[in-house]
Amino acid sequence: MQKIGVFVCWCGSNIAGTVDVHAVAEALKNEPGVVFSTDYQYMCSEAGQNIIKDAISEHNLTGVVVCACSPRMHEATFRKAAQSAGMNPYMVEIANIREQCSWIHKDMETATEKAIILGKAAVAKVNLNTPLVAGQSPVIKRALVIGGGIAGIQTALDIAEAGFEVDIVEKSPTIGGKMSQLDKTFPTLDCAACILTPKMVDVAQHEKINIYSYSEVSSVKGFVGNFNVTIKKKARYVKEDICTGCGICTEKCPQKKVPDTFNLSMNHRSAIYIPFAQAVPKVATIDPDYCTMLKNGKCGVCSKVCTANAIDYTQKDEYIENSYGAIVVATGFNPIKLDNFDEYAYSQSPDVITSLEFERITNAAGPTSGKLLRPSDGRHPHTIVFVQCVGSRDISGCGKEYCSKICCMYTAKHAMLTREKYPDTDVYVFYIDVRTPGKSFDEFYRRAVEEYGVHYIKGMVGKVAPQGENLLVQASDLIADKQLNIKADMVVLATAIEPDMSARSLATMLTASMDTNDFFTEAHPKLKPVESPTAGVFLSGVCQGPKDIPETVSQASAAAAKVIGLLVKDKLTCNPCVAHSDENLCNGCSSCEKICPYGAITYMNKEFKMPDRTIAIRRVASVNEAICQGCGACTVTCTSGAMDLKGFSNRQIMAEVDAICK
Repeated sequence: MQKIGVFVCWCGSNIAGTVDVHAVAEALKNEPGVVFSTDYQYMCSEAGQNIIKDAISEHNLTGVVVCACSPRMHEATFRKAAQSAGMNPYMVEIANIREQCSWIHKDMETATEKAIILGKAAVAKVNLNTPLVAGQSPVIKRALVIGGGIAGIQTALDIAEAGFEVDIVEKSPTIGGKMSQLDKTFPTLDCAACILTPKMVDVAQHEKINIYSYSEVSSVKGFVGNFNVTIKKKARYVKEDICTGCGICTEKCPQKKVPDTFNLSMNHRSAIYIPFAQAVPKVATIDPDYCTMLKNGKCGVCSKVCTANAIDYTQKDEYIENSYGAIVVATGFNPIKLDNFDEYAYSQSPDVITSLEFERITNAAGPTSGKLLRPSDGRHPHTIVFVQCVGSRDISGCGKEYCSKICCMYTAKHAMLTREKYPDTDVYVFYIDVRTPGKSFDEFYRRAVEEYGVHYIKGMVGKVAPQGENLLVQASDLIADKQLNIKADMVVLATAIEPDMSARSLATMLTASMDTNDFFTEAHPKLKPVESPTAGVFLSGVCQGPKDIPETVSQASAAAAKVIGLLVKDKLTCNPCVAHSDENLCNGCSSCEKICPYGAITYMNKEFKMPDRTIAIRRVASVNEAICQGCGACTVTCTSGAMDLKGFSNRQIMAEVDAICK
């Protein structure tokens, strides 16, 4: 029989405000195996931990139950305290009476009753606990960054500066991400290219960084410290190591009617192209959907004019396998599609554009060479209407319920720059609320109103209708309490942003958590904001939630710091709560091997002595404990009951259920 100590935490008033902690401690005194029970205001404090240590020594405790907050918060704290007092740390069990009890109940009697039940379940489990010993696994001192935008670039540079190898996987032909498409950045109005391209060059020239552009992650296996990743390097039909980026092929290519995706299809490029002048790597790429040579074997002009002989029409997709100690997700975002918002006439008029398209128009390297011209007729617009929150804060089901965070500021930037360069242009901004929480952000917005004379109108745009050469904007002014009809030359929609569409499939590969909007979920919103619940996977940039460039760079460096903290270790302590197979029960069905996400289970033929003294060879499961992460999927799928999980055995779980149902 175990000697168990029970320690009930008040957590200030978080628990004690709803749960009678004294009653819980008294009730659990009478449970089988319990020899000591007490309560304290802050059990996680140094004084609280000393109470646990002293009780272990005085009562020779073999097990501990702490009724407190979630084990995600302080399980490690209490395990270390028990270990310092000479107890096996895996003999400590946490009963979560805060998140699962006090925070969800208002009635003290009900909450106290439930807290006692949770405590009884934990005691029942500890009675069946056995001491476990954690193993160790080596750490591969190399990191993978998925995504080559500003978040991925900053993360990679910081990790590389610490002396570790880094691979960047970017699905586009060049790194740079969305920031490379911007003209200016708020609130300082720096040239986006001027501050981004030096970092792109630093990445390309860094001896510790390897760029896999025009590539995607196709599979991820393994665990923290030892991930095995397969990278699909798509065929460019151009030899990267030979191409000089001279651009002659792009000039001579006869197929020049290809929509330029970098300029959001507002102009055309050739079938062989370099996305933009500062692209890294500056290597041409052939678009197989438009290349005449690849489609029907005719043309070959680019091959003829290439002085470096870099064109290779026979190139195939290549699969590269590498191992990494840590993975950083920096997959970025995209503006939402406007199929559900036809009231703004986006599909009806070329003069209704998105904010990102407006960025490209005003960019010197854009489709109009930086001149503000209407896409329909190339004339200068004299009245522009900006519409805020298109698809953001939407409760109709057509858009996103969340605030996209960056729209208010970049709209103020667009309005300000328009008025500065074209004083003859009237600018209207329709908004629900102006949200500018950031350093110098509100001052920036006030400048747009007070210095540049931008007309900010609190109200919604109901409809945009093409009317001859103009656009009729029907809207409401909530402050003046009247309806407005504005004849505009151009309408700019501040569309919501959403995670890149590759995020969902990537999360499945990484076994990482996502929220209902497909943003990656952090391990803890306050204490672990850049860590995924999956050990060894870290989050950087907008893949975790909407944020601006300064916040993205800050988070990127934070993620890099976490990766460096992992890679400096030679070995990691493994979770001892791993699966094991009872070979006498295993029927060799392979169900557990197929479901294991980590590839920890294999099968082998083994000799068994039968009751009649004959030798039989049977196929049985074998678990590699160094790879197993203790997820428990195999124990659920095992039809013969041979698979069990150390520390969470079927007997222990059923004992908890029995304690709850008494």
